[in-house]
Amino acid sequence: MFDILMYLFENFIHSETEIRVDQDELTDELVRAGFHHDEIYKALSWLEKLAALQESDTNPYLANMSAMPVTRIFTHEEEMRLDVECRGFLMFLEQIKVLDASTREMVIDRVMEIDAMEFCLEDLKWVVLMVLFNVPGKENAYAQMEDLLFEEPEGPLH
Repeated sequence: MFDILMYLFENFIHSETEIRVDQDELTDELVRAGFHHDEIYKALSWLEKLAALQESDTNPYLANMSAMPVTRIFTHEEEMRLDVECRGFLMFLEQIKVLDASTREMVIDRVMEIDAMEFCLEDLKWVVLMVLFNVPGKENAYAQMEDLLFEEPEGPLH
């Protein structure tokens, strides 16, 4: 499923290609690209739920969040999916203001819905990028995350 999300993001969304495609057409294209129907439906459902998270009347994450810093306690299931490196990266993104409490919760929600046996920091970065791309008013945060994702380290690594 995650491969389909990546394919869609890179080929339609991120490239700013017009995505007003009939769902049947999109499914046919994904089948031609080698993806299975079950995984395609899961990925499309994942994207629909991401879009639904933007609606404040159905999204508890968009409620007026306090400006006070809050320590996020992860559930056991979240800890199993998001290792220490991933959780630390989420905290880092909040500290540099790429994510706020609302977008952090949206990211965690979408991560927990990914049907994959393994999940790594690189996958988390792409989920963050997809979430920020879909949240109006987060263009600067999206650009900052894009820089973090694609930046090449300069000079020797110590």
